[in-house]
Amino acid sequence: MRRFTQSLLGQVMLSMAAALLIAQGISAVMLYRAASERRELAIMNAAAFQLLAGARRAERAPSQRGERRGPRRLARPLSPAGEGERRIRLPRNIRYREAGQSPLVPGQARQAERETELADILAAQGVDVEELVVFERPLLDDELVRAAAERRPRLKARADATPHDLLVVGLRQAGSDTWQVARLPLPQRDRAIVRTLAMQTVILFLVLVGLLYFVLRRITRPLDTLAERTRRFGGAGMAEEPLAVSGPQDIRRLIEAHNAMQARIGSMLDEKDVMLGAIGHDLKTPLAALRVRIESVDDEAARAKMADSIEDITNTLDEILSLARIGRTSAAPERTELGALAESVVEEFEDMGRPVTLDTEGRVVAPVHLTWLKRGLRNLITNALRYAGTARVTILREDGHAVLRVDDDGPGIPADRIQDMLEPFTRGEASRNRETGGAGLGLTLARAVAEQHGGALVLANRPEGGLRAEFRIPV
Repeated sequence: MRRFTQSLLGQVMLSMAAALLIAQGISAVMLYRAASERRELAIMNAAAFQLLAGARRAERAPSQRGERRGPRRLARPLSPAGEGERRIRLPRNIRYREAGQSPLVPGQARQAERETELADILAAQGVDVEELVVFERPLLDDELVRAAAERRPRLKARADATPHDLLVVGLRQAGSDTWQVARLPLPQRDRAIVRTLAMQTVILFLVLVGLLYFVLRRITRPLDTLAERTRRFGGAGMAEEPLAVSGPQDIRRLIEAHNAMQARIGSMLDEKDVMLGAIGHDLKTPLAALRVRIESVDDEAARAKMADSIEDITNTLDEILSLARIGRTSAAPERTELGALAESVVEEFEDMGRPVTLDTEGRVVAPVHLTWLKRGLRNLITNALRYAGTARVTILREDGHAVLRVDDDGPGIPADRIQDMLEPFTRGEASRNRETGGAGLGLTLARAVAEQHGGALVLANRPEGGLRAEFRIPV
């Protein structure tokens, strides 16, 4: 998961998903607020209509008192409700009635915002408002509704099944002592809009993110292949078949440029190998002839010095050529038990009577190039023996790396010179004596070996004295 979030594909996908969710969240809030405002406006209009219509019916009522009326029906509330919602219907004489006092009871909280909005609606209809009260209470807490529910089991059943709040509006017009009281069951908030918004978000998310994924994969797949090819070429330096050109036009141009660069660098490296091979051959041949000729020198001491000088030149030449060849191999690394590899190297020094010890902390396996890693480990051990006289080799696993550690009890390296010691022809002391100073290529070659394996060579002075050199190779 962490690798996905760190990739270009993962970061763009997560950014787009987050942006989409934020945008949909803002849109959902705005739509929900708009729906709530429409609901509130519908409720206020219904309350105003209830007051106006009820007043007109009350004015006509005296002339109709002697007439026989049919059975009363439960009227539908003039307020918004979802399709198919079970609505509460109040008897007409409860929906509107007139009283001699305000319906507001002590302790009941008035709703000033609704009062202002309703007053504006009534004023637009020509009603001169002297006093107006608006408040809510639970439906069955109202005495009139509760009494009606006791008489009408159907009304009570619906009120118990879907609890509603009751909006009570009291109006006293200017110049009148009569209070007009309207009661409206408030519909429950429509939750369908929330489900709709959620479904809309899911559909948009699936469509847009899915489409974006396929588009990004078309871009990032060639980039991943290009990155892997570049990594391999940077490690081994071996030219491969040109990478297939694919993807958008920009990516195609990048792949074409990489193929051209790889071909050019590969040819230059091949030329370098040929040149170094020729130089090595041309130098070693006269050195071998010179080694034969010095045998005719009578002075034994002079002859020995000449032989040592030729040996130093030959060894230095071998190290230079080895350094140049590191990484130039087409062979794949082999999974190797590093304890056994280190043991074979340590045995070589033990056979020569050199004080080298080995300690392994469990079985450590890593993909390595056997020949080069052995060469690098020999260099570290030789370096420790040269400056300290002893070497201790430890094989362990640490922080996801295989570690080949070589400790010594020598003088160490000044902290400001540790990085310099990894550069070619840099020696721990100024003499050119191979037994003390060496050619200055051992640590450079060891660093190249570590980098060939995707790892690093780490040098550090030990607190108790001496130097610690480590190959750290990812496993």
